[in-house]
Amino acid sequence: MKKLLLILLIITLPIIGSAQSLSQSAEKKKAQLERELEQVEAEIREQQQIVNQAKQQTASIERDITILDAEIREAELKIRAKEVNIAQLGGDIIKKTETIGSLEDQISRGKESLRELLREKDRRNDDSLVEILLRHENLSDFFNEINSFDSINISLQDLFEDVRTAKSDTEIEREVLSERRAAEADAKKVIESERDTIRRLEQEKQKILGISKQTEAAYEAVLNERQRRAAEIRAALFSLRDSAAIPFGEALEYAEQAGRVTGVRPAFLLAILTQESNLGENVGTCNRPGDPESKKWYNIMPGPDDNSWRDDQTIFLQITKQLGLDPESVPLSCPWQGGWGGAMGPSQFIPTTWNSYSGRVSKALGKSVPSPWDPEDAFTASALYLADLGAAAGGYTAERTAALKYYAGGNWSKPQNAFYGDGVMGHATKIQSTIDELEGL
Repeated sequence: MKKLLLILLIITLPIIGSAQSLSQSAEKKKAQLERELEQVEAEIREQQQIVNQAKQQTASIERDITILDAEIREAELKIRAKEVNIAQLGGDIIKKTETIGSLEDQISRGKESLRELLREKDRRNDDSLVEILLRHENLSDFFNEINSFDSINISLQDLFEDVRTAKSDTEIEREVLSERRAAEADAKKVIESERDTIRRLEQEKQKILGISKQTEAAYEAVLNERQRRAAEIRAALFSLRDSAAIPFGEALEYAEQAGRVTGVRPAFLLAILTQESNLGENVGTCNRPGDPESKKWYNIMPGPDDNSWRDDQTIFLQITKQLGLDPESVPLSCPWQGGWGGAMGPSQFIPTTWNSYSGRVSKALGKSVPSPWDPEDAFTASALYLADLGAAAGGYTAERTAALKYYAGGNWSKPQNAFYGDGVMGHATKIQSTIDELEGL
């Protein structure tokens, strides 16, 4: 009985660590970081107000320098805000790591106690009631041992439950830790982006400072160059699959419109469509006029007789009929890596997926029959889908994960699909830089 009590004492020892209490110094540091973050965010709002007021003034060298100074300061403050955020997350990560360690220690102690109790139970199970009775001189000792055996059974049940609870708590803490680490990685990506912004703004500032205030013609030339560059960016063709390329300015308008509806960042949406455009020759190269029989719609996508979970053929015919299109001539994606083909338009939706989103696209755009080959409709559909996949949460991790799910579905985390997510985020960085440049012109 003494041994049993010792085992129970070991397993019920409290978890001592930062999971249950923060030291006074840690609380003080946390409060300090919160105050600093609040101050930095207030300063960011002040700089944004300066920029907005200056942009309403007539174009001049002084006005442009004021705007650039405020934008540079705003970018610096955003970096500081993220640095504070990283410091906060760092404390949380340490705390969660220690909590997980404490829970794992509790599980280890619980397992050892379970082994001790099971060994004790096995030993007692080997003795019959007669043998137990014979080795005791009186009935009192016999019943004490029987009661001890019952206590072991009860203790085993309690210990099993404690270990299960500790395991569950450990998994919860691991999930939170993963979220904290993802948030830290996102904050570092923002810092990289803002540093690039500062470099671009500093170059523009030095360019303007190099112009003599008396040389109005030189400043006029700068303004003209800005207008030319803005027009050049907007007119540059944005490639789309299965549809004619459109001007970047038009693509940006569609992406911003979709962003207002879904919360998905325009640069990220454009990056997805860019990546889809770069996938390869299998995209949009089937079912065109003159293509062989093997590339026709009824041979590249599943139908009602193909024992597939989806019937793309029937829905494809419905879509083309509603749009008044010839099903024999609209371009579709060819099969790839042994799978089915049939993806449509810039967003590369298969017919069944498009069918599940077309109603939401209609509602968002006020169109009765949206088309997967219409850029505006396709942009909106992609944004809705990406929002469903978590992209609207923003940040590098959420967007990259959404991109991978957009491409690979349930296989998104497999290493062989990482190229797609990395490619999208690389495009997003470049496109965001272009958008920022356009806004500054």
